Amino acid sequence: MRGKLDIIVDILEVAKINVNKTRIVYGANLNFKLADKYLALLMKLGFMEKVEDKYRTTDKGKMILEKAREITCQLE
Repeated sequence: MRGKLDIIVDILEVAKINVNKTRIVYGANLNFKLADKYLALLMKLGFMEKVEDKYRTTDKGKMILEKAREITCQLE
């Protein structure tokens, strides 16, 4: 079972380029309801932004993504 951090990392990774919500749902293996919840959280924190109908990871989100990868590598 994936934890919250795993889901956030998956979403931030998928959205490094401008993508629509459907791409995030399939790329991060989520349903639309869960995707909406996480997208709202990530946008509130400034890790993602929505431009027209596309989502993308912000520079702040990319820094968080890199830190999460570093932590994961150290734990393995």
